[in-house]
Amino acid sequence: MPTQAERTAAFRALHEASSAFLMPNPFDVGTARLLANLGFQALATSSAALAFALGKPDQAAAVRRDEAIAHLAGIVAATSLPVNGDLENGFGDSPDDVAETVRQAIAVGAAGCSIEDATGRDDDPLYDAEFAAERIRAGKAAAVAAGADFVLTGRAECFLTGHPDPLPEAIRRLRLFEAAGADVLYAPGLSTEDDVRQIVRSVGVPVNVLGGFGPAPLTLAQLSALGVRRISLGSLPHRVAVDAFFSRMRSLCNGSDFTFVATVMSGDALAQAAAPESNASPPQ
Repeated sequence: MPTQAERTAAFRALHEASSAFLMPNPFDVGTARLLANLGFQALATSSAALAFALGKPDQAAAVRRDEAIAHLAGIVAATSLPVNGDLENGFGDSPDDVAETVRQAIAVGAAGCSIEDATGRDDDPLYDAEFAAERIRAGKAAAVAAGADFVLTGRAECFLTGHPDPLPEAIRRLRLFEAAGADVLYAPGLSTEDDVRQIVRSVGVPVNVLGGFGPAPLTLAQLSALGVRRISLGSLPHRVAVDAFFSRMRSLCNGSDFTFVATVMSGDALAQAAAPESNASPPQ
């Protein structure tokens, strides 16, 4: 398996390409291997998918740091691809909490992680912008002190927390995060070409966009043409899987028969699709 440094070098190269790359979010070892065998070049964890798997709500402090890091470690070990950790707000309010989370992500071989500026508190959903930037600065300093190259993503959660004027506030925060050392910037919830264009033009480092968001999601080609360099999927892959599971099981519970089995991937095909990379052939 490649080292953390080798994974990070490959991850940075993807961000430096002239077009966007798609970074899907597996939710276990099997789906990580399946995505790697399909030909994706980088993966990311999903905090929402992990919370669901643990039977916990997708909200701040529901999933513990040790649970998230263990999950990240499993995904990293599953393939040779660079993996980005969705590590929420760093599992604590303080800059020291963020620094410790970054250190632990590096220790398990992650190529990068995202740190968001959402507090998880309904009465005060976003950290003060300057304090949020201080948290990013602490994460970057922790990576430097560890002697590791590490792709740190700063997330501005304005669109997802009901901010009254999300676009200018997101731009203000992302600029602060860039100045604090963030390598990639991300404002989940963008849904229009104009919003994406303004974000990309307002900063000087690569921008990640959440794909598939909104009533008329922008296409991969549109996002790439707008200058986006990374497109992640968040909990979408997990929701696709659970949706199929729920639909089929509900039909059986309601008295349906097994006619759908003929269209389901066979056990042998699934095993081959999710085999370790050295044993896999491209899924058909």
